[in-house]
Amino acid sequence: MTAKRCEGCRDGADLPFDFTMAFHPIVDLNAKRVWGYETLVRGINGEGAGAILGMVDDTNRYKFDQACRVKSIEAAGRLFKDPELRLSVNFMPNAVYEPSACIRASLAAAERVGFKRERIMFEFTEDEKIADIAHLRRIIAEYRRHGFITALDDFGAGYAGLGLLADFQPDLIKIDMHLLRGIDASPSRQAIVAGLMQIARSLDITVIAEGVETMEELLVLRGAGVSLVQGYLFAKPMIGALPPVPLLDDDRLHAVA
Repeated sequence: MTAKRCEGCRDGADLPFDFTMAFHPIVDLNAKRVWGYETLVRGINGEGAGAILGMVDDTNRYKFDQACRVKSIEAAGRLFKDPELRLSVNFMPNAVYEPSACIRASLAAAERVGFKRERIMFEFTEDEKIADIAHLRRIIAEYRRHGFITALDDFGAGYAGLGLLADFQPDLIKIDMHLLRGIDASPSRQAIVAGLMQIARSLDITVIAEGVETMEELLVLRGAGVSLVQGYLFAKPMIGALPPVPLLDDDRLHAVA
């Protein structure tokens, strides 16, 4: 990245739109508690993520990515009362020009609100085509150097899949919801997830199953060894607040542990 581009990142115009963040729980089946919350972009009037992301382009991608991180960390600093809760933040690898420089706002936000770096997980998605694998490797290394957790989101949905795991190993992978949908009635999906679990264990990677919507799906995933899960079965995202997870007190959930 050139010095001119860095100057533009610092001094460019403000974003031409505003947005806020919603929170969605990630549940630990073993501990029967909320493991953490992922932040999701929403419009200030409740618009879905698509409406906001549709306004992101090459002229504002960096500022949007930085604003998402800061808004997420600052909101978590206000809302998280449990010191063990993790915060999961999505980021755009193609918006990170220089890893050591682009992480500064996140570090400053965490320091400002007293949120430990070890509780912050940065998710990148394989659904976004990665232009430079070596650059992504540098990003992951820099984030780990600062103590952050790294995760590969939407695993099984995008461009690279297993190739990304061959190039580097994040701390966690999140299996895409489309691979899990209806898994209770799909032997092929069950076999694929079993294989992914074996790979993850071999590479010392934790697995999160996202998009879980039914108890039947949950039972199969639990039988496959998945302990961290996320989905509408537990709660829907809530703007500016932590949604309750009543299923944690449900006897059916205790039965799958």
